Amino acid sequence: MLNIAVIGAGHLGKIHLKCLQGLPNHYKIVGFHDADAENSAKIEAELGVTYFPNLENLIQAVDVVDIVTPTISHFDIASSALRKGKHVFIEKPITTTPQEAQKLLALANEAGVKTQVGHVERFNPAFLHVKDKISNPMFIETHRLAMFNPRGLDVPVVLDLMIHDLDLILSVVNSPVRKISASGGTIVSETPDIANVRLEFNNGCVANITASRISMENMRKMRFFQKDAYISVDFLEKKAEIIRMNDVTPATYDDPFAMIIDLGNGKQKHIQVEKPEIEPSNAIQAELSSFHDAIVNDTTTAVPFIDGYNALEVAYQIMDEIQSSKR
Repeated sequence: MLNIAVIGAGHLGKIHLKCLQGLPNHYKIVGFHDADAENSAKIEAELGVTYFPNLENLIQAVDVVDIVTPTISHFDIASSALRKGKHVFIEKPITTTPQEAQKLLALANEAGVKTQVGHVERFNPAFLHVKDKISNPMFIETHRLAMFNPRGLDVPVVLDLMIHDLDLILSVVNSPVRKISASGGTIVSETPDIANVRLEFNNGCVANITASRISMENMRKMRFFQKDAYISVDFLEKKAEIIRMNDVTPATYDDPFAMIIDLGNGKQKHIQVEKPEIEPSNAIQAELSSFHDAIVNDTTTAVPFIDGYNALEVAYQIMDEIQSSKR
């Protein structure tokens, strides 16, 4: 069992505390720290977790630090924990800038500890179900739309919402980004609230990405197109659909419900549609559990700091491109 501290007890930090309480064989929550003492007293009473007013004392007392604070404080807190030799889990985005993320990478390598970034959609049960079926996608389309919520307006929509999809795309496309085209609009905040991006990779893959926090409905969908297959993931509804084009076999003709299409020149394909039953799961609890397993088994974490850095670097290139398009 690992001793853990949660830093940040806002909306998401409180969820982390509850998820950790659901993993009693993995972690012992030594305590939590938050800058809001009044709110911390309420959480201490509600959840029965000890509040530490002194951050450094709490970090010193644990094996693992779970950072769920506003992004602007990620670098300082993580740096302190890494210098003390603590394993660090940090919410997305990893830091405010790619330069800060590079420094954290160096500190983590020097400390020889495990690190993980909270790109929670990697643990969405719908994505987990199809992840191994995604192979060399050549076209990806994503829509991540959210109804207006004042929480999160301190950062552009690219860092608030789109970065989830950037991380997912980079995790399945095994090729460097060759070209970025982007545009965006500032509607209700001081930074872009809606953005559309086209990523072109060296291997020919293209990803079209749309993110908005001023939508009339919530949507989190991703579609993958690859040789003889189309895979759709609904992250919000936890659903997936897999459509395959297989070669026609003699057995195919014996199936009265088989969908066969004629490609011409005497070629035919058998269309198979799979809508799998997906067991619900708590993605945040799953990522925290995986971090525990990586520490105790000394294996690579699911989303190491380098992945968080890569997603952030592309996000900043996108934001630069949006600024350029406005000029």
